[in-house]
Amino acid sequence: MNYGYIRVSSDKQTVENQRFEIARFCEENDIRIDGWIEETVSGTMAYDKRRLGTLLRRVGEGDLIVCSELSRLGRSLYMIMEILSYCLHRGCRIWTIKDNYRLGEDIQSKVLAFAFGLSAEIERNLISKRTREALARVRAQGKRLGRPVGSRGSRETLLLYKHDVYIRRQLSQGISQYAICRRLHCSRSTLHRYIVRYIQPAEK
Repeated sequence: MNYGYIRVSSDKQTVENQRFEIARFCEENDIRIDGWIEETVSGTMAYDKRRLGTLLRRVGEGDLIVCSELSRLGRSLYMIMEILSYCLHRGCRIWTIKDNYRLGEDIQSKVLAFAFGLSAEIERNLISKRTREALARVRAQGKRLGRPVGSRGSRETLLLYKHDVYIRRQLSQGISQYAICRRLHCSRSTLHRYIVRYIQPAEK
């Protein structure tokens, strides 16, 4: 299957120029487009959350994706490398028109596949390392990470705190927790935890 992929980043841009380029290129190279994929979305968005991601999950051995240029796939080098590496592993070809790029089954593509995969792995390791270093730096400065101390047990921050008087009154009248939950639109587990933690201790 041969696919034409078109991406524009805003509604003000038109897909017609890219479609014309791809159609003319395919006509000159005797390629028949079996399906068009068009989307208006920023190239910074993760490709697996775009229509491009749906296309990549569909393609297989021998399929071809034609687009006007590599930047249509993504706006970062890392993302483009990841897409090309993914296509190589699935046996899918990618051809671009403006930058005359050909991703296929030749030795150059296999070398690129190794380079792309290695680059992606290095980038992931660097991100992980930078994250660990940043956390270590924050700890060294004496700052606590995660939820602030006492925030979990602070009644004032709880959803049911503003209904405290109502809950106590209903319980004293023998109203069931289930009925109270229906009135307050909360789960029984949430109400039960609040009662056990804040109401029952005060009654002892």
